[in-house]
Amino acid sequence: MSKASVEEIKLESQGLRGVIAENFADAALTHVDDAENVLLKFHGSYQQDDRDKRAALTKEKKEKAWSFMVRSKMPGGRITAEQWLIHHDLCVLSEGSLRLTNRQGIQLHGVLKGNLKAVIAGICRSGLTTMGACGDVVRNTMAPAAPIKDAARADAQLLSEELSQRFLWRSSAYADIWLDGEKIDPDWAQVEVNPDVRARTVAKDEKAAEDPIYGKLYLPRKFKIGIAIQPQNDVDVFSQDLGFVPHLVNGEVEGYTITVGGGFGMSHGQLNTRPFLAQPLLYVKRANLVDAAEAIVTTQRDHGNRTERKHARMKYTIQTMGIDAFRAEVISRLPGIETFPAKPIPFATVEDNLGWHEQGDGKLFCAVYVSMGRITNREGGPQYLDCFNEIARDLKLPFIITPNTNVIIAEIAPEQKAAVEAILAKHAVPHADGMTATRRVAHACVALPTCGLSLSESERALPGVLDEFDSILRELGLENDPILVRMTGCPNGCGRPYNADFGFVGRAPNKYALFVGGSIAGDRLAGLEIKSVQRADIAATIRPYLEAYKAGRTAGETFSAWFGRTRTNGEAPTPEQFHIELAERAERLAGEKVTAAG
Repeated sequence: MSKASVEEIKLESQGLRGVIAENFADAALTHVDDAENVLLKFHGSYQQDDRDKRAALTKEKKEKAWSFMVRSKMPGGRITAEQWLIHHDLCVLSEGSLRLTNRQGIQLHGVLKGNLKAVIAGICRSGLTTMGACGDVVRNTMAPAAPIKDAARADAQLLSEELSQRFLWRSSAYADIWLDGEKIDPDWAQVEVNPDVRARTVAKDEKAAEDPIYGKLYLPRKFKIGIAIQPQNDVDVFSQDLGFVPHLVNGEVEGYTITVGGGFGMSHGQLNTRPFLAQPLLYVKRANLVDAAEAIVTTQRDHGNRTERKHARMKYTIQTMGIDAFRAEVISRLPGIETFPAKPIPFATVEDNLGWHEQGDGKLFCAVYVSMGRITNREGGPQYLDCFNEIARDLKLPFIITPNTNVIIAEIAPEQKAAVEAILAKHAVPHADGMTATRRVAHACVALPTCGLSLSESERALPGVLDEFDSILRELGLENDPILVRMTGCPNGCGRPYNADFGFVGRAPNKYALFVGGSIAGDRLAGLEIKSVQRADIAATIRPYLEAYKAGRTAGETFSAWFGRTRTNGEAPTPEQFHIELAERAERLAGEKVTAAG
C-alpha cells in the first residue's frame, strides 16, 4: 500500500469508521482488506497471520491463518485486579497468553475475527480501552512504574492519565462498532482546556465530525509520550516523540522539562532513515503542561511529512525544521503561557526495581521478572498465567506493567507478603536475585510468528542468546555488571535496540545487524558494528567486547561508560555525534542496499 493511500483512507474514513462494522458482520470473511486494516489500528488491533504456518498453507493453496492482535491501553501500566482477571479470561478467545509490551500495555494475540468484538468489548467494560493503542495518534502514555508514594511519582501518574484523556480521538465510531453504541467515551465536556488556548468541541452525533485535535487526517504517524523521573529512566524518555521530566521545588512538582524528537524506526541500508534520541525543548510550569503537549502534537500534525511515510515521525519534522524553529512554532501555539529553558536531566539507568521494596506508605510492592514479557504457563518452567491470576483473584492486588515488560504487584500489606511469596514459589516464578544484571534488564519484541514485518526471530531467540551471555559473563566475573541487551526482529526498533549496549536487529532469518555502544541510562545511541551476524555466531562475536571491557575498565566503570570513554578519547559523546557516527558506520558497512532476503 502506498504511503499516500494511507492518508486518503483516513480522510475518507468517516471518523475512522470505514466499513469495519460491515466487514465484521460478514461471518463469511476470515479477514479484512488493507484499507480496513489501516483503520483497525486506531481501534487498537492489527490483523496478522501465523507465519509458522504460512509456507505450508501456501503450498496447499489455502489462505493464510488469519487472526488479530488486540492491544490494551493503560496509562502508566496500571491495571486493577479485576481488570487483570478480565484479561486472563479473554485468553480463551486468543492463543492463550498475555504479552506485556514495553509501552506498559497488554497484547492478546491470535484472536479470530469472530471473537474480536467480544475481546474489545470485554476490555472496554473493564474500565480500560484499546482506543488509540495503535494508529496515527498519541499512543499509550508511559510513566514510571515503581509505585513509590512521593510527589513526583504521584504527579507523573496523574499527568499520564491527563495526557491520555486529552489525546483520545473523538468519534462515536469506536462505541458504535464494538459496543453497539454503548457510551464508554469519557465525557468530553469535562476535559479542562486553558482559556488562552482554543476551545475544543465535537459534534457527537456527526459520524464525520472533524476531530478537534487530530482533524480529519489525524497525525502523519504514531506518536509516543513518556514521563521519567531522575535518576531512573525506565520509560526510555529519549526514545519518545515527547518526553517529560519533573522538577521539584520544596518537595512539590513545579514543572517539567520537555524533550522532543526521539524515535527508533529505520530501514536497513537506507541512510535517510535512522534512529534519533530526543532533544531538550522547553521547561513549562505544571499547570500549563498538557496544553504545551497539545501544542507539540498539533505542530507535528501540521508540519509532519504526509507524502513519505518513512519520514513522517516527528524526529524528521524536527530535523527538517530545526529545533529552534520547531520551538518557536510550539511557543506560538501557547499564547499567554510562559516557557523557560530546559533544565539538565541526567539519568543513571533504565532498569526496573526488581524484587521487594517499600512504597513509602506502610505497604510493599514486588517487581517480578517475566521472561520476554510473555504471561503463559511454560512447560517445565514458570506458570506465570496461573500465578498472576491467583494473586489477582485471591489477594485482589493491583498490577503495574513495567517498560521492561515485567510485572509489579502493588499495594501489598505487610501481612500479605508471605502469601505473595508462597504463590510465586508455588508457580515456580524465578527470583531475580539469582540472575545476571544483563538478564534482569534485557528484552525483545514479539517478532515471529505473528508480526508481519519481522525478518528474524526475537522473543523466541533472545532467551537462548541470554543463556550464552550469562555463560560468558559468569566466566569473566561480570554477572553483576549492568549491560543492556535488546533484540528486535526487524529494523523498526519496537524493542528499542538502538540505545542498548548490545542491540541485535533482525535482517534475515537467523541473521542480525549488531549495534554496540548505547547506554544503560538510555541517553546514547549505539553504532552499527557488524552488518550481519549469524545467530550461531553471536556468542563468539560479543565475547571480545566483554573481554576488552574486563581488561580495560576502571574501578566501578560500567560497560556503557567504558565503551564511551574508549571510543571517544575520554570525552562523553553527544547524541549528535552518535547520529553522525551511526550514519558513517552504516555507509561504510552497508554496501549495497539490503533486502529482506538479506
